[in-house]
Amino acid sequence: MGGVDVAAVVSSVEVSSDNANKAGKHSQVGHKSVLKSDKLYQYILDTSVYPREPAPLKGLREMTAHHPWNLMTTSPDEGQFLMFLLKMMNAKKTMEIGVYTGYSLLSTALALPEDGTVLAMDINRKNFELGYPYMVEAGVAHKIDFREGPALAALDEMLKDEANHGAFDFIFVDADKDNYLNYHKRLISLVKVGGVIGYDNTLWNGSVVAEEDEPMPKYVKYYKDFVIEVNKALAADSRIEITQVPISDGITLCRRVN
Repeated sequence: MGGVDVAAVVSSVEVSSDNANKAGKHSQVGHKSVLKSDKLYQYILDTSVYPREPAPLKGLREMTAHHPWNLMTTSPDEGQFLMFLLKMMNAKKTMEIGVYTGYSLLSTALALPEDGTVLAMDINRKNFELGYPYMVEAGVAHKIDFREGPALAALDEMLKDEANHGAFDFIFVDADKDNYLNYHKRLISLVKVGGVIGYDNTLWNGSVVAEEDEPMPKYVKYYKDFVIEVNKALAADSRIEITQVPISDGITLCRRVN
């Protein structure tokens, strides 16, 4: 790992023996894919994703594997998808709500031009700081404006300034699912016409089609109805065109049309 002291970074993370033994494997990091075959998902990673994954992203992914909340990270195939999308869009000014250790944030920063920017918001600076050395290593730290705190309050402040209306090319949301609709009410005014908002986890571990009595982790069950609600709301919103992409845990892309 050029330039990053992995041991020093990892030492600040609470490591369980199980996580340590499985560090870097997709079964621990970001394996939220709707694909039912582990072998097929591994084939995608080994054939198309890992060979093209920049070294700083790989280092960040492997470091995050040691973190007790590593399933919060963006999967590498989704990170690659975001980079591809941003380059196709020629995006320059972007926003991210929900950062964690920053895999999607670093993917975004790498895809932006040298003078591009990403406003990143999260309630936990400590997790962001775990990933920050990899952003420095990648030479993209100057593109990132990290702000700690609740995003809704920050968005309300931004909306008071007309200069922020329609100012963003792309916005990625991977945060508290029970607030997705509250985010959408605000973000629709901040993204430009023709710009895109991406809402992550809209298939939510497949729970959106699960029976009520089907066993599932408590956190999945808690947010399930919120995710279903936001999916219905986005599909009915005439201000946007949408496509729900079954990559990783599902990402719904919303293109503002008016």
